[in-house]
Amino acid sequence: MTLLVHTFAHDDEGQWQLLDDPDDGSDMAGFENSRTKLWGSECAQALGARFLPELATDDLHVQPEDVEDFLAECRLLRGHTAELAAHSGYREDYVAARLANITRAALRAQSVGGGVLVR
Repeated sequence: MTLLVHTFAHDDEGQWQLLDDPDDGSDMAGFENSRTKLWGSECAQALGARFLPELATDDLHVQPEDVEDFLAECRLLRGHTAELAAHSGYREDYVAARLANITRAALRAQSVGGGVLVR
């Protein structure tokens, strides 16, 4: 299975609705085992990640009010893709590309006042 990243917005009744994903495959957040090997790893946690490590045990729902902090986490990890790659066994370009997809979804969420879902 593959982890996918989506942007959502709340409707008038407060229910979240997924927005259309890009057609270019930039919704890919990693392989299923990226939950523990990469995003939920001790390395990511030691670097200060607090949102993405949630993927080790469940899907990640970043609420609209947390998107700014989530983007800060993405920026932090972007500076450590080589370290994350070495720890996880993935290539650095793979880690960087998946993190870029997650970041783009968060930026889309920010632009519409929505949130981010990784599942």
